[in-house]
Amino acid sequence: MEQTRLQKQMDFIVEMDKTKQIFRQTFLADGSRKENDAEHAWHLVLMAYLLREYAEQEVDITKTMLMVLIHDLVEIDAGDTYAYDEKGNLDKREREEKAADRIFPILPTDQAEELRNLWEEFEANQTKEAKFAHTLDNLQPLLLNHASNGKSWREHQVTLDKVLERNQHTKEGSNVLWEYAKQCIEKNVEAGNIRLVNIPKE
Repeated sequence: MEQTRLQKQMDFIVEMDKTKQIFRQTFLADGSRKENDAEHAWHLVLMAYLLREYAEQEVDITKTMLMVLIHDLVEIDAGDTYAYDEKGNLDKREREEKAADRIFPILPTDQAEELRNLWEEFEANQTKEAKFAHTLDNLQPLLLNHASNGKSWREHQVTLDKVLERNQHTKEGSNVLWEYAKQCIEKNVEAGNIRLVNIPKE
């Protein structure tokens, strides 16, 4: 029976390798290519550890790090939905729920339940850990956009109102990090990387 448990864990670990093939819309800091989900998750884990002192409330850092590590695993099936893709976001939750129903049960029951609950907690964004995790999840692509001269924002012609809407809850996890993010946003508005208004296509 123990071997069966071990095999399930190994199967899940191998399945998670697929996150390396799910590419996001955010470019690497040098603008050379777009990052994948595995890189995004690793970056968030590092940020959680380094920036935990700026959380609005003291958080369980181990829980937060695990939360950001697994929050996008469902994209193996559901794919990455760009933050500013209005159409794609309409059925995002449905696609991700279906993915969660398949992916987490690959694990032994106890671990499947633990990770599914953690994913649901992140999605609900109610606990202090979830709020800080969301702050980091919003900040990371913003930092990479800033470092790459707004490459993704320019590619998708993103407007300021959309960026602010996307980040409307960022300060709930950390006001300090939100203030830093605002400085980055302002610089990219000044540089023309973020548009003030949508220019209708001819």
